[in-house]
Amino acid sequence: MTWRAFAVVTLLLATTVLQAQEAPPAPGTPPTTAPDHIPPDPPHDVMGDMSYRDMVSMMQMDDTHPFGKVMLDQLEWRHAQEGGAGAWDAQGWYGGDYNKLWVKTEGERLGGTTHDASADVLFDRVIGRWWDAQLGVRQDFGSGPARTWLAMGVQGLAPYWIDAEATLYVGDEGRVAARLKADYDLLITQRLILQPYGEANFYSKSDPRREVGDGLSDLELSLRLRYEIRRQVAPYLGIAWFKRFGDSAETGEGSNEVELVAGLRAWF
Repeated sequence: MTWRAFAVVTLLLATTVLQAQEAPPAPGTPPTTAPDHIPPDPPHDVMGDMSYRDMVSMMQMDDTHPFGKVMLDQLEWRHAQEGGAGAWDAQGWYGGDYNKLWVKTEGERLGGTTHDASADVLFDRVIGRWWDAQLGVRQDFGSGPARTWLAMGVQGLAPYWIDAEATLYVGDEGRVAARLKADYDLLITQRLILQPYGEANFYSKSDPRREVGDGLSDLELSLRLRYEIRRQVAPYLGIAWFKRFGDSAETGEGSNEVELVAGLRAWF
């Protein structure tokens, strides 16, 4: 057989195979199906029932283990009309996923004296995906007589990722107060963050000895630009506007002023 004859025979065989593959199945021929699923072999070692503690010991993971955090949100110096002032706004909590002990404090020191400060000790309970309910007591200290309040409120994440707090206070002699706070982190970069912040305080009765007026007593609006050296440590600079209203403006110092602020935000 010459090479020409060999090539012709090879071409004829290839054509025959292709036609056989493309040809439709003959009538009555059952359709071709994929093979049935074959399940894997059963495990050799079957794990029996175990207690929650045994599972935690084996997996090294305990969903009920308590944990905590301390946040120094504002630890700063302010250039006020009366001179340099130190201020703080901090909170910390300890507990489980649903129930926590929550402590908050804020205040200001001017001329080496605590001018106005408060501390809240609260029981915190998760009531929704984004919100916690809080109940406890608040103690005012600093200039003027100390005041004790029953505190109740909510804290959580409002729409558009705004951190918000709303707390109602009930004190002696028929006093009622409310505090609203909100802030938002605007990421300029992964480390440079601009934080708008607002706080408003309301009182049902004037308290001249603590420089508090009825109605809307005081308002703070501020911007702080921080740089996160690490997530836990971030120095910042900012500007803040403080406004006192009504009797608070008549009895308090610095009823309407803009201050430069510089401080440190840290948590652990």
